[in-house]
Amino acid sequence: QVQLVESGGGLVQTGGSLRLSCIASQTIFSFSGLGWYRQAPGKQRELVGTITWAGETNLVDSVKGRFTISGDNAKNAMYLQMNSLKPEDTAVYYCHLDRAVTRRGYEDDIWGQGTQVTVSS
Repeated sequence: QVQLVESGGGLVQTGGSLRLSCIASQTIFSFSGLGWYRQAPGKQRELVGTITWAGETNLVDSVKGRFTISGDNAKNAMYLQMNSLKPEDTAVYYCHLDRAVTRRGYEDDIWGQGTQVTVSS
């Protein structure tokens, strides 16, 4: 099965920036439902934003104007640029894929292992 690997997390001060990457382990010929999620301690996992194969993006209101999602289909990659970080952005960030078309065919509901983002006040 295709795997998603996140990287780029770390510790940053309030107002700082981080860029997360999500790389697929295999070539993806098409996908639907690709997005970033996050889970803070003691809270449910929540959607941060999504990107379509065509590159259209959508972000939740709490990160609009601060976060940007981008993708590079040729590199099987998705990115999350996070600026003006706040302590409430502290969470484990995951990438998720509803459906991918790979050499194996359709592969569904794929999660990465997550990367920790910690914003200090």
